[in-house]
Amino acid sequence: MNIQFYNTLSNSMEPFEPLNAPKVTMYSCGPTVYDYAHIGNFRSFLFADLLRRFLEAVGYEVRHVMNITDVGHMTEDQVADGGGEDKMASAARRLKESKKQGTDHATAIENPDDPFQVAEFYMDAFLEDARTLGLKVAFEESENIFRATDHIPAMQAMITKLLERGHAYQCVDGTVYYSVESFPSYGKLSGNTLDQIRSGAGGRVEAEDQASKRHPADFLLWKPDESHLMKWDSPWGTGYPGWHIECSAMASLVLGDVIDLHTGGEDLIFPHHECEIAQSCGVTGESHFARFWLHARFLMVEGEKMSKSKGNFFTVRDVLQGKATGRDVHPAVLRYELIKSHYRANMNFTKKGLSDSAAVVRKLREFTASMQQKSGGEAAPIDQTHPIWGEFLNALSDDLNISKAMGGIMTWLASSPTDASEALAVCQKLDTILGFSLEEPTQPLEEAEAGGEAEQAESLCKQIDEARQAKDYASADAARQKLIELGYEVSTTKEGTSCKKQLV
Repeated sequence: MNIQFYNTLSNSMEPFEPLNAPKVTMYSCGPTVYDYAHIGNFRSFLFADLLRRFLEAVGYEVRHVMNITDVGHMTEDQVADGGGEDKMASAARRLKESKKQGTDHATAIENPDDPFQVAEFYMDAFLEDARTLGLKVAFEESENIFRATDHIPAMQAMITKLLERGHAYQCVDGTVYYSVESFPSYGKLSGNTLDQIRSGAGGRVEAEDQASKRHPADFLLWKPDESHLMKWDSPWGTGYPGWHIECSAMASLVLGDVIDLHTGGEDLIFPHHECEIAQSCGVTGESHFARFWLHARFLMVEGEKMSKSKGNFFTVRDVLQGKATGRDVHPAVLRYELIKSHYRANMNFTKKGLSDSAAVVRKLREFTASMQQKSGGEAAPIDQTHPIWGEFLNALSDDLNISKAMGGIMTWLASSPTDASEALAVCQKLDTILGFSLEEPTQPLEEAEAGGEAEQAESLCKQIDEARQAKDYASADAARQKLIELGYEVSTTKEGTSCKKQLV
């Protein structure tokens, strides 16, 4: 199969061939655990999961690693050096104030003034959300998810090598910076030049730091700071690492000097990923850190940028618990909503889009259940030569063209396949990539468990039929509206009225 991806590094489509086939090494930038991850974050995480699942489906052995940033990520991260306050320290202060007021989830943290406890709480929340949405790497937590604070020695070792090789320097106060002028390729990933960075960064760096730096774009590797809440001893003074060094250190430690794939959101291209390349190549002397860089575009909500002040800022649990739509959403629906648009296109998250995604998930689940019943649960063996499965994989081989891939599947469903064993096999194969749990029992999606709602729905269906038979269409419409408000899809045919619980 000819696989090609858009490589941010070359700004072009390139055929994908791993260094050591069939093994693939893949690194994804994970969350900074100072708050719940929002759905924009999860769009990037799910895109990486889709990429991994596709590569595994076509026969590759993927080692997928994700980091947890629990130190060093500054609040003003738009410039290479960072600025402001460490996000973990900022979160600890915010949660401490929240606990005093008895509000927010700060009450669940014994000591919210301790950034290590804050990180633990939000990391657990992230892993729970990630498993709910089917991220495979989250189920491999101990093997493939790594915390920055567990790898301080590896970061310090890398900083030492950068100093020895002339890519870094130490200031009088002990602060260690990477010298971007020592790395001629700096800016290649993002398209920036050092002159552009110089003119754009000078006014955004503290005066005392600016005076000690050789170039405005030189970025922090180690900051001595005895007052910092999270600190470690080092040859350059007690302090903490820069944000960028953690990914370089952990990726090389776990995956090697040169990796096949690196993913993340487009906001990480500069400065974070640009700095990763400079650090890693500065240590190894290799021409590449990652051979392919893939980046997911931003997510909008109802056409606007997510913002807490606008009331359109949603976490995964916000959406699943109905805060985004007024109705609970099944995890498979949210998963599909966040992967159904091409990763290199801006995505607009809407209530209508969720409803459309629910319809697709429901159709696939109901079709799978029907094929299970008709085939007695026996699936025929199929491979990539099967026309439907092969077409699906071929679409994804073209830079993960999920829209084209799903378009083929919906056309296939509309054709009413008759070979139940073969159709069930296709559904099972699809689910290895889509992650919808298609063979999960459908009952939890069809009936509400509390308050006898299923019986109420059945009664309302009966009322509709009786009212229609008496030509009392106003009463029939009123009963139908009650069902809709309860979250049911209502269908009336010559056989009578039936309803089923919506997925959103």
